[in-house]
Amino acid sequence: MRPPVSQKGRASVSNRTGRFESFKHEDFDDGWGTLDAPQEKIQTTLTIDNAKTVISYNQSPDLRFDRSINPYRGCEHGCVYCYARPAHTWLGLSAGLDFESRLFYKPEIAACLRAELSHKKYRCRPIAVGVNTDAYQPVERKLGLTRKSLEVLAEAQHPVLMITKSSLIERDLDILAEMARSNLVHASVSVTTLDRNIARQLEPRAAAPQRRLDTVAKLTEAGIPTSVTVAPLIPVLTDAELESILSAAKQAGAISAGYVLLRLPHEIRDLFEEWLQVHAPLKAAHVMSRIRDCRAGKENDPNFQSRLRGTGAYASLLEQRFGLACEKLKFGTMPILNTELFKPPEPVIGQLSLF
Repeated sequence: MRPPVSQKGRASVSNRTGRFESFKHEDFDDGWGTLDAPQEKIQTTLTIDNAKTVISYNQSPDLRFDRSINPYRGCEHGCVYCYARPAHTWLGLSAGLDFESRLFYKPEIAACLRAELSHKKYRCRPIAVGVNTDAYQPVERKLGLTRKSLEVLAEAQHPVLMITKSSLIERDLDILAEMARSNLVHASVSVTTLDRNIARQLEPRAAAPQRRLDTVAKLTEAGIPTSVTVAPLIPVLTDAELESILSAAKQAGAISAGYVLLRLPHEIRDLFEEWLQVHAPLKAAHVMSRIRDCRAGKENDPNFQSRLRGTGAYASLLEQRFGLACEKLKFGTMPILNTELFKPPEPVIGQLSLF
């Protein structure tokens, strides 16, 4: 079999078959030297996702929102740890390289969002943008679907939660700053590590760590309440940076902070272990051992309440360190968003209102 090989600009080192497929595909030596040939560079492709509805609802007690929109499926940031990777297997694709190279986009997201917000049964509550995959991934520069969605939300004066690890959010400061004046927006920037080399290997096409902190500063300067999430916190590999990241975030202007312990559901477990063998082989066993310490002896814990923070002595130590750091840095909480200003947007087509 071909050993896992890292490609420039890609975090996954394989394209493992999804769990819903009937057959698995593996490269093997056929005696003709095919494994010695260099791998072809994987190009990013775009496919239309003809979604009829775009607001997704959840009942998770772990989240501070019950609805979200995602302009894209798949993410070119390519973060090897991304919890959204298994969703690509529902499409008959791999959670590995397919996830970060075969992208789907919703060209009608703004029109669909307008229709759903204008429905007579819709009730306003904060809506999160880019929860499953980053709404500001590189392809957004070309397609602009996130900005179009924000324009609809701003018109309706609908509260919104922005979640990203991209500096591209700065492009939309004009919309976000105006919404912030009415307490209609929060922004959250995730930072995994301050080490550029680790970041380049973990999340190859996301903004560099210092660039994200610059984005926090610019959002704060524009009057947008901004928090930083240390996500994911990876035992042994990045957890020593917890206090440093929080301190840097505070200096950049973040008013609150959070963290999420690394999760390895479904295909991500194997993909992450492959990544460790290529990029951190001497730490691989130690990293996985600590993860199991935090997950009751397993690689993943899907249960509410514990899945984001873990359990056990090591997870408790991380929680204590986070709490003490936040207390020392005097982090606060994000203000409650305003839902009283919402007005259903005018539909693009259909019967006009009488008044």
